[in-house]
Amino acid sequence: MGNVILHKSISLDGYVTGPDVSMEHPLGRGGEALHAWMFGSPAPVDREVTAWTTASAGAVVCGRRTFELGLPHWEDTPYPAPTFVLTSTERPPLPARSASFTFVTDVVAAVKQAVAAAGDRDVVVMGAETGQAVLRAGLLDQVQLNLVPLVLGGGTRLFDGVSAALEQEFSISSPAVTHVRYRVTYPR
Repeated sequence: MGNVILHKSISLDGYVTGPDVSMEHPLGRGGEALHAWMFGSPAPVDREVTAWTTASAGAVVCGRRTFELGLPHWEDTPYPAPTFVLTSTERPPLPARSASFTFVTDVVAAVKQAVAAAGDRDVVVMGAETGQAVLRAGLLDQVQLNLVPLVLGGGTRLFDGVSAALEQEFSISSPAVTHVRYRVTYPR
């Protein structure tokens, strides 16, 4: 079995989107800069992290907002893997070119279905609110933060309303970003 892992690019001031998230600006104003390392960094380490993240993904859990704002840009699932969308409204599954979208109304059920679909690969959790819900449910194994040297000054904070103990597993850097992976530890 793989890990349930939250992958997020984050600014130095703790934001994973810029302010004013909308269909026109799905990552908020200035938020696209959080992901520039994925698409334009010449550093081999950044290309390796992107390739590893994609290759290790066996399933995805995301929220309805991430789905609705991302789908027009992705035109498919964000990873070539079954994607489970947390939503308050039940809907039939939606086929995509590389996998499918399944709509689930409960965070525990969404993660369980994603783990079953992923087999021995990882479940990637997308979205701040979804990440918070998975963490609160005690189902998150790891957090992969891609710390971008950027100060957004506003937007969506990743860890609002949650607390967690994290143990650093590794860190590697390029001029564009510092990649840090943590193991989540839960009190017994």
